[in-house]
Amino acid sequence: MRVIGTAGHVDHGKSTLVRRLTGIDPDRLAEEKAREMTIDLGFAWLTLPDGSQVGIIDVPGHRDFIENMLAGVGGIDAALLVIAADEGVMPQTREHLAILDLLQIKTGVIALTKTDLVNDTGWLELVEAEIRETVQATVLANAPIVPVSAVSGDGLNGLLAALGEALAGLPPTPDLGRPRLPVDRVFTLSGFGTIVTGTLVGGTLATGDEVEFQPTGVRGRVRGLQSYRQAVSIAQPGSRVAVNLSGVDRQLVRRGDVLTRPGQMRPATLLDVFFRHLPDASRPLRHNAQVKVFCGAAEVMAHARLLSADMLAPGEEGWLQLRLDAPLAAAPGDRFILRYPSPPETIGGGVVVDPHPARKWRRMQPDVLAALATRLEGSPAQRIAQLAGGPEPVQPQTLARQTGMPEAETAITEALNSGLLVQFDDGSVLAAQAWQALRHSIEEMLAAFHQAEPLRAGMPREELRSRLKVKNATLSLFLNRLPGVVSEQNLVRLETHAIRLTGANAARADALRARLAENPYLPPTWREAVELAGEDVTRALIELGEIVQVNAGVIFPRRAYEEMVAATLEMIDAQGSVTVATVRDRFATSRRFAISLLEHLDATGVTRRVGEVRVRGPKASPSHASQKREQRSF
Repeated sequence: MRVIGTAGHVDHGKSTLVRRLTGIDPDRLAEEKAREMTIDLGFAWLTLPDGSQVGIIDVPGHRDFIENMLAGVGGIDAALLVIAADEGVMPQTREHLAILDLLQIKTGVIALTKTDLVNDTGWLELVEAEIRETVQATVLANAPIVPVSAVSGDGLNGLLAALGEALAGLPPTPDLGRPRLPVDRVFTLSGFGTIVTGTLVGGTLATGDEVEFQPTGVRGRVRGLQSYRQAVSIAQPGSRVAVNLSGVDRQLVRRGDVLTRPGQMRPATLLDVFFRHLPDASRPLRHNAQVKVFCGAAEVMAHARLLSADMLAPGEEGWLQLRLDAPLAAAPGDRFILRYPSPPETIGGGVVVDPHPARKWRRMQPDVLAALATRLEGSPAQRIAQLAGGPEPVQPQTLARQTGMPEAETAITEALNSGLLVQFDDGSVLAAQAWQALRHSIEEMLAAFHQAEPLRAGMPREELRSRLKVKNATLSLFLNRLPGVVSEQNLVRLETHAIRLTGANAARADALRARLAENPYLPPTWREAVELAGEDVTRALIELGEIVQVNAGVIFPRRAYEEMVAATLEMIDAQGSVTVATVRDRFATSRRFAISLLEHLDATGVTRRVGEVRVRGPKASPSHASQKREQRSF
């Protein structure tokens, strides 16, 4: 299913031609009928000679309603440019043609109407020559010119045939599994509730689907679907669709909203775009100029930040970052039009390259401009890799959905094979350039940490994760892929790093070891150890495993700690439980040290407190008796 949009001057008979072709009057408003002028979007449909159905959007031709025209022309497949034989090309025709060219409408047909009013063949030849000159170097440069009269019917069959040929040359409308319907009309019907219409792109829509409107986030469900006044259970991409909604108040939806599936789109307040300034614009486009942005069926005020020049003269091209006054739902590849708000003037348009830039870019930055150019002009594999720029890796299927590219899966494979993407243990991918930068950052962070803290075994894992701004699972993926980096327990270090106690540090360490050996079960407190050896040496002995710190104030020598744990479990196995006093007396230590040990064992699951006693915990090693039973049963 395809959609055709009319274009041309108000007096060139667009609506009359549509009525004659379809039998449907696209002018539905009373004011339109009274003034004999299209004011808002009109809709009709017809069946071509080959049996295919085609939707028609009849747009206003008068300059005063050009912005209504822009709300309907964005989703069309082909243009029907209507020019009257008795008048020729008018200024409004040129503006419509410029808009069609900026939107890169794929194909079209030029209808030379009102031929019944012209009997001079020489005049018709002059008009056709003027038309050819006007459309030269535009998307309609090769469009056929079909003389036609909506009054007499002459040429109508030829016009239908030309439309059929133009549409037949288009590639199939892609189904990307991401349906979008830019809303161009909202109304209610008694007994039905809220209804929205638009041209569906990106995927199918089915009765019962949960849907979401962006940028508002309003959610509802598809109650019913119609396409060309026929009820359908599934609407196909590329067709005009009316969606009857349940759970959506008419007042919460407006023209320009985008209907999609929940979570598939998010609104933007910044857009990175490539812009083409019309040659006949009245003045240069200057940095931070206020403009109106027309994208899909939406209209939003914005400021145009020039990224690649101080100003753009008429006819020039360049990179802009549009700072929007209100959120807008857009996708990469969407076409847009810019107009000055006052005095109103269409000044140019282009393509959305990134609807969610990372930040407000600094101007005149070669690396930013190069990255944008790759996203616009790079190969599919290069564009895919750039979209996987991290820092979080993404699953290939998710990346394919996010890009909206029909060839996304093939591009991902090419990017992996060519080294533009790297793949991690869980199948997720990241741009190779981003991975190299992250790898370098990790190694630099660890090297700096080791230099600043030579007596520590490694950087705390959580500190590294926080500085990289990644998830814990992502850090694990990164560390698994990094040769030369070791992750042990909760510490991360370079493989070449080791704690080395030399000189004065070695002497202080020996002094603390001697003090601990004097009475291993009644050792110095943390504070006393620090006073004796210094905090850095004390922590070094902890990280080397020579000392176990059971809480903020209590430490034990490793051997004494292991003996106390083993003996505590033996007493539990023999007596059924232990108390603080039992442990204190068994090791001739203080009550404070006994409590600290048992609370530490409770926290690690070796013991479990029941009232005032401790029993075996879930993390305790098997008892000697149970080991003997296991050996006998084996």
